[in-house]
Amino acid sequence: MDVKNAEYVATYVDVKKCPETFMPEYAMIGRSNVGKSSLINYICNHKGLAKTSSTPGKTQTINYFVINHSWHLVDLPGYGYAKSSQTKRAEWTKMIHNYLQNRKQLQYVFILIDSRIPPQALDLEFINWLGEHNIPFVIVFTKADKPGGKDTLINIEHFKNALTETWDSLPDMFVTSADRKYGKELILKFIEEANKEFSTKDLLSN
Repeated sequence: MDVKNAEYVATYVDVKKCPETFMPEYAMIGRSNVGKSSLINYICNHKGLAKTSSTPGKTQTINYFVINHSWHLVDLPGYGYAKSSQTKRAEWTKMIHNYLQNRKQLQYVFILIDSRIPPQALDLEFINWLGEHNIPFVIVFTKADKPGGKDTLINIEHFKNALTETWDSLPDMFVTSADRKYGKELILKFIEEANKEFSTKDLLSN
């Protein structure tokens, strides 16, 4: 799939107000500072589509982008930003959970994992929560500036081992680097195939 058009749609804080369309959508989420905005811009061939910032926790809303006039990419707030108040984190968690559990158009959640560090409990807890609620997801390792580097491969292997403690089979996984322009083709191919499986009948039946 080639991304020929990518546009910002709108920002929401309530899933009930998200676009009432028959387009499939794919949400991206991860811990703060995982490189989510950079990856979105890389995938969409648009440097300024998602606002990047050196300040973690910048995304605080549900941000919609329409791609090729045919599917939505959804930028969700990062989880686990310690400098936010407990009340604010609880509000974000409720908003994220409401979206993930109630958005009928959602096809997959792309969970972004920093490939440079060992497995984090917060990521594993979130993945297990998705599994408990039967929400389809894939894993995207970010910041793999040396995709075949020893440290990257070791961290990814450790993450897989950590998942096998609670999962019988592993989800699809992708390794990416927005800086080195690596990995987006496989993600877009995955979305292209998923779009073929999408049916408006599923929405109408619900």
